[in-house]
Amino acid sequence: MVEGDGPQWREQRQRAVRAHADADARRRAAEQAQAAELVAWFVAEATRRGLPTTRLVARGHDGRGRYRTRLTGWYVDRAGTRAVDVDGRFHLLTVPGGLRARLFGVDPRPSPAPLVVGAGGRDGESMPLRTLLTRLLDDAPGDSGGPRPTTRPAGPGA
Repeated sequence: MVEGDGPQWREQRQRAVRAHADADARRRAAEQAQAAELVAWFVAEATRRGLPTTRLVARGHDGRGRYRTRLTGWYVDRAGTRAVDVDGRFHLLTVPGGLRARLFGVDPRPSPAPLVVGAGGRDGESMPLRTLLTRLLDDAPGDSGGPRPTTRPAGPGA
């Protein structure tokens, strides 16, 4: 009998595939928990510093339409497609468009925050979430309008 034949080999392969899938699920859950902690830290720090919030606007999947939301928070990226709301939830702000969305607005659902925003995209388009959130805090006007501090909070896990 050849090595790859038989029920024992198939069973061994199935166990290996399940073990890989379980390990990947554990890794994703750990990353999501770490990213959620970063987002919670950012909201607390932004609130403490008085970082101004804005009414968040979603964009259509085709990139043409802009749709009102009931969300208030901070855009994470320059494109305005990712944001953190004041309740500490991460949102992807791309939605299916249409007349109903134009008339009544949209309600984007929160999604798990990634540790690396744009991972899997083109070169130069991915960035650690920690870096994006820290930049938002660093680019904000100072609490007193005076000179900016030379040190900054590193955030959780830094």
